[in-house]
Amino acid sequence: MNFRTLPLNQIVPGDCVEVLRALPEKCVDLIFADPPYNLQLSQDLWRPNMTKVDAVDDAWDRFGSFEEYDRFTREWLEAGRRVLKDDGAIWVIGSYHNIFRVGKIMMDLGYWILNDIVWVKSNPMPNFRGVRFTNAHETLIWAKKSEKSRYYFNYHYMKQVNGGKQMRSDWEIPICSGAERLRVNGEKAHSTQKPMALLERVILATSQPGDVVLDPFFGTGTTGAVAKQLGRNWIGIERDALYIKVARKRIKAIATQPTDASDAPRPARIPFVTLVRQAYLQAGDWLYFRGNRQQAAQITANGRLCYHDTEGSIHQIGRLIQQGPCNGWEHWHFEDADGELKPINRLRQHVLSAMKNGQH
Repeated sequence: MNFRTLPLNQIVPGDCVEVLRALPEKCVDLIFADPPYNLQLSQDLWRPNMTKVDAVDDAWDRFGSFEEYDRFTREWLEAGRRVLKDDGAIWVIGSYHNIFRVGKIMMDLGYWILNDIVWVKSNPMPNFRGVRFTNAHETLIWAKKSEKSRYYFNYHYMKQVNGGKQMRSDWEIPICSGAERLRVNGEKAHSTQKPMALLERVILATSQPGDVVLDPFFGTGTTGAVAKQLGRNWIGIERDALYIKVARKRIKAIATQPTDASDAPRPARIPFVTLVRQAYLQAGDWLYFRGNRQQAAQITANGRLCYHDTEGSIHQIGRLIQQGPCNGWEHWHFEDADGELKPINRLRQHVLSAMKNGQH
């Protein structure tokens, strides 16, 4: 296997180490890796009502020993570092079962750790046996290729979506559930599918439009779906044929909606109520969170949103739904005259353009 051209926006079937070694050197800007956690489950898990827990018992998560897992980890991390550009960066997510071993190996290979991010799950699975604390978080390691790498970090955008405050290293985001959870014949398509909101934050914070984002454990394609949506190129590596089929169908249905998350000076602040006052939107109109018609909020006369029994700003209601910091301009969509859903940020751009041309 040897790639003469980079397989952009494609899923490459095969073993991740073999594929990584076949890719050109220094060809990707960012890696997001969700490797096997080596959970070491030795028995079935049961709820108090004696229903079986749908645990992670897939063959790809089983290793014969810590030594075997460490060897596998070193191989893919070494191969991944080879394809990273000199100023590239990597994210690796894991649990207490594996993340400390992964971090040690990363440091041994020359990666330079920038942050460990705690993904706090707002709706974790309880500890049914009652013998330990509930596992309510996972850890993400963010590292640059080397100590000298000039990595990209969109500090200002992260601060903006966090209500003007510095983004912290603890991120409260719900686990993947509901309509976002992919299923095949009623069963979960993948046991450890990650929420799109988590990947959105990673990709927006540490990559730029047009960058190449690689995921060596592609699964059902969350990384590719979010990368496409945000105007990035992507490469997925996956060896399971069912996952590949599900991922291709999923990504094909994604529309590209690039987000301007550059470090350039931010545009003039436009209150959302301005869109109502200037008749771009009207009181009583409905907005849809992330383009999902099942998550709708109604615009009030004072330029706020009413979601069920709660009233708040576009950012506050978005935060309520997402259970984490939210830039409402990017996530709320309106229905245009053709019945298509478009980000309300487009309307803000019309207002800004009119202001610039002296029309208001």
